[in-house]
Amino acid sequence: MSRSGLASRLYRGEAGLQIVPRRKLWFGISGGLVLLAVLSFVLQGFSLGIEFKGGNEFQVPTSVGTMERAEAAVEAALADESTADGPAHVVSSQQVGGGNGNYLFRTTPLDQQQADDVRAEIAQEVGLPVERISDSRVSSAWGGQVTERALIGLVIFLVLVSAYLVVRFEIRMAVAAIAGLALDLVLTAGIYSAVGFEVTPSTIVGFLTILGFALYDTVVVFDKIQENTRGITGGSTQTYPEAANLALNQTLMRSINTSVVALLPVGGLLFIGAGLLGAGTLKDLGLVLFVGMGAAFFSSIFLATPLLVSLKEREPRIRTHTQRVLARRAGAGRDGAVRRPSRQPGQPRPAESADASVEEEPVTAETSAEVDQAALAAAAPKVGARPTVGKRSGSAGARGGRSGGNRPGGKRR
Repeated sequence: MSRSGLASRLYRGEAGLQIVPRRKLWFGISGGLVLLAVLSFVLQGFSLGIEFKGGNEFQVPTSVGTMERAEAAVEAALADESTADGPAHVVSSQQVGGGNGNYLFRTTPLDQQQADDVRAEIAQEVGLPVERISDSRVSSAWGGQVTERALIGLVIFLVLVSAYLVVRFEIRMAVAAIAGLALDLVLTAGIYSAVGFEVTPSTIVGFLTILGFALYDTVVVFDKIQENTRGITGGSTQTYPEAANLALNQTLMRSINTSVVALLPVGGLLFIGAGLLGAGTLKDLGLVLFVGMGAAFFSSIFLATPLLVSLKEREPRIRTHTQRVLARRAGAGRDGAVRRPSRQPGQPRPAESADASVEEEPVTAETSAEVDQAALAAAAPKVGARPTVGKRSGSAGARGGRSGGNRPGGKRR
C-alpha cells in the first residue's frame, strides 16, 4: 500500500490495524520497557539537584571567557576544600541569562567559611573583584518540601481523575487509564535516570504537567469505545474486542496529530533552547515533557485500550456475547457450503444417513452454475407433455365452444 493510500485510510479510520488482537505483544513490550526503567533506577539512580540534596551555587560572569575556563577556576578553588562526603567538587554547570549572563556552578555542600574562601579564590583565578562573584547556599529541606507537596498533588489528582472516569465511563476504564498513566510516569522517569539529567523542581513540574496530557488521549479513545460498544450485547455481529479495535483505528489519526502538534514546540524548547542556545534551565523541563508526551501516546494506544479489553472479557455477559457471535459465524460458514457426496463414478448415491461419505465443499462460481443448471433442467417440462394449467383451461374452453355452437347465444334448453 502506498503512503498516500495508508494516510487516507488512517484519516477515514479504515486502516484496519490489528492492535487489540495483538495485545499480548504490547503487554510484553510494555513489561520489557518497565523492566529496563527499573534497572536504570537500581543501577544508574537519579542525579538529584542541589535543591534536593543541598549545596552551594557560584555565579561567574560570562565576560571571563568560556565556560571551561570558568569551571577550571572553580575546580581549582575547591581543590583544597573537603566535606563530610569527601572532597568538594562541581556537581553541575550551566549558562543562565544568555550571552551577558552568568555561568552557574553547583557544588557539594560547604560551610560559610569554605564558601567565602572558594569565592575569593575564584575571583583571583579569573581576575575579577570578589563582588562580581556571587554565591548562595541551598538547603536540602527545601527540596524535600517540594517533593512532599508534589506527591500530595499527585495523589489528589489521581483520586479526582479516578472518580471522574468511574462516573463518566466505568471502573474498568478507570483502572486501564490509571495503568496507562503509571506506565507513562515510569518510562519518563526511566529515561530521565538513564540520561542522567538533574532532578530539579522543574522536573517535578514537568511530571505533573504530563499527567493531564496522558489522560486526555486516553479519554478520547475510551469515549469512542463507549460509543461503539453501546448496546453491543444485544446484537450478534461484532464482539467487544472488535468494536474496541475499530475505535482505536477511528481515533488513531487524531492521537497522532495531537501528539505531533504537542511535541513540536516541546522539541524546540529542548533541542533549540537548551541545546543550541545554551538555556540550561530549560532542559530539565523540556526533557520530561518531550519523553512524557511520547510515552503518553504509546500508553494510551498500546496499553490502556488492550488492557481494557482484557478486563472486559472477564465479565460473563461480554464473554457470553463473544461466544454467541463466534458460534453464529461458524454456523453461517457451514450454511454457506454445498454438500456433495463423495463417491466414485458409476457407484450408486449413498443414503442420506451415511454422513461419513458426505463432504462439504465451498460455494464457488462453477458449483453455483451447476446447481442453477440442474434446477432449470428439473423445472423444464418434458417433450410432448401438456401443461397442467393450460390443459384445464383448454378443456373448459372446448366445452364452452361446443355448448355455444349448438344454439345461438350459447344457451341450452
